Amino acid sequence: MPSPRTLPLLAFFSLLAGGMAIGFAGILMRLSDVNPIASAFWRMALAAPLLWLWAWRSRDGDAAAGKRLDFSLGLLLSGLYFAGDMSMWHLSLHMTTVANATLLSNFAPIFIAVWLWLAYRLRFSRLFLAGMGLATAGAILLVGGTADPADGNGGGHLLGDALGLGSAVFYAAYQLVIKQSRETYSTARLMAWSTTITGAALLPLAWASSGNLLPASAIGWLPLLGLALVAQIGGQTVIAYALAHLPAALGSVSLLIQPLTAAIAAWLIFGEAVMPLQMAGGALLLCGIWLAKRGS
Repeated sequence: MPSPRTLPLLAFFSLLAGGMAIGFAGILMRLSDVNPIASAFWRMALAAPLLWLWAWRSRDGDAAAGKRLDFSLGLLLSGLYFAGDMSMWHLSLHMTTVANATLLSNFAPIFIAVWLWLAYRLRFSRLFLAGMGLATAGAILLVGGTADPADGNGGGHLLGDALGLGSAVFYAAYQLVIKQSRETYSTARLMAWSTTITGAALLPLAWASSGNLLPASAIGWLPLLGLALVAQIGGQTVIAYALAHLPAALGSVSLLIQPLTAAIAAWLIFGEAVMPLQMAGGALLLCGIWLAKRGS
């Protein structure tokens, strides 16, 4: 792994920026008037044409740089894993509390660290492990502080909790495949294929889900367009670029910036109060990301 002195700062801050962009996904989904999985589908469907235009325009540059232009298993898996993440997380939101679903879906760093240790016997520095633990604890405080004490179902929806945890497994797999595929594909081509495959996999689920598949009015397309431009292109695409230049474990820990962004955005847009415990969790999360960076 690169030392802190050689860690590419542009990629690291790009990763944080991408994570913050994705933090707005839940806000935009709440503003849309289609069913949750349909909002995920439209996020892909509206982003894909722009990504394919980018991939087409960069084709000659990719060929000159020795990047692959063909299709591969890695491209297929990246789309399927992300579809698994999106569908399981959106379903979990209907079966458990928002706090549980959001928290469990952000356990991806732990699964990535376990996989790297099992598959490659990769050893992590104590500073990195401390940072990952601190960031995870911060996320627990941050998201756990949003749970409604009056809601007696917070811990009882086992299937919803299992789906939330399953989404973290799929997101961990997605990050690992994206990092590996970026070694041979450009960001444009990788994200064009991944987004298209994810959208194709989500369409039948969105069609079968209860609720609207299409917005009820023209203005209803605005949140969906925001999901495509902010979360998918401004978020996942920037993350795909950054993961090519950063250790996988550090990248996953740094993406815990998402629940912090979501909490701040919900406070600013919807007036949802941020409790002192959540503030403490946010501070721990940022300190944990900084320690993980230092220990990578």
